[in-house]
Amino acid sequence: MQTERVAEALVVRNSTDEEDKDLSEAPSTIAEQLVTEHRNGVKFRKFDGISGLPDAYRVQDEYVAATIGDDACAGYKIGLTSKRMQQMCGIDQPICGTIFSRKVFKSGAHLSMADYGRLGLEFEICVRLGRDLDASSEPFTPEQAGEAIDAVAAAIELVDDRQADYSVLDINTLVADNSWNAGVILGNFAPPPARLDALEGIAYQDGTELARGHGADALGHPFVPLAWLANHLAAKGRQLRKGDIVMTGSIVTTRFPTAPFTYRFDVAGLGSVEVSGS
Repeated sequence: MQTERVAEALVVRNSTDEEDKDLSEAPSTIAEQLVTEHRNGVKFRKFDGISGLPDAYRVQDEYVAATIGDDACAGYKIGLTSKRMQQMCGIDQPICGTIFSRKVFKSGAHLSMADYGRLGLEFEICVRLGRDLDASSEPFTPEQAGEAIDAVAAAIELVDDRQADYSVLDINTLVADNSWNAGVILGNFAPPPARLDALEGIAYQDGTELARGHGADALGHPFVPLAWLANHLAAKGRQLRKGDIVMTGSIVTTRFPTAPFTYRFDVAGLGSVEVSGS
């Protein structure tokens, strides 16, 4: 089964990526630089002191700790789970980041583009955990991860790429920068359908269809990236918990509005989610 082969490859890559490497700078130092550059509106750039993905996730942990304040983790985003998104970014594997509770919005939210270096919108299927995935039970298969889900929703992820140059995009700095997550817009949650991979999603801008995608575009099935995330967290002694939301990756290429906008994402069998901005 193709989905199982993809999942097995990702488990192998997870274990390889967790090998120790030395940072040329302390993770907290690089994280502080990221915080400062966000605050000052500095364009996204490569940090040469990050030597690999294990380093990048250590910096991400420090960056999240430095910016979350008294907020809480609402869940996680998984990025680059579709071929079209991997081709857009020139990166051939998924990445993840933390979603802050204060950045979870209901459908119909209105955004100010001035609040972002450059706002991007990604069109996804969000899943919600109905129970913990005990880290001691890893490695998780997509089927095992999927059994922990109690609800799914049409969703739009907000990303802030800070005017990144995609021709020279550095995956390590992208990951360190919390994988660019800037929030999520959620539709209403519904019970998981029998075939999440078969669902079709259609993205609209100002009422005009932009593009279509399917649940299967997320590494063959949204539960494949979910299992990858569960295994990634377990390798660091963490776990997905009941109530966590997980964005499973955009099935439509990122859109970057430059003028007042309204976007809607319809997922057959799940419902719709909408966001506007100016």
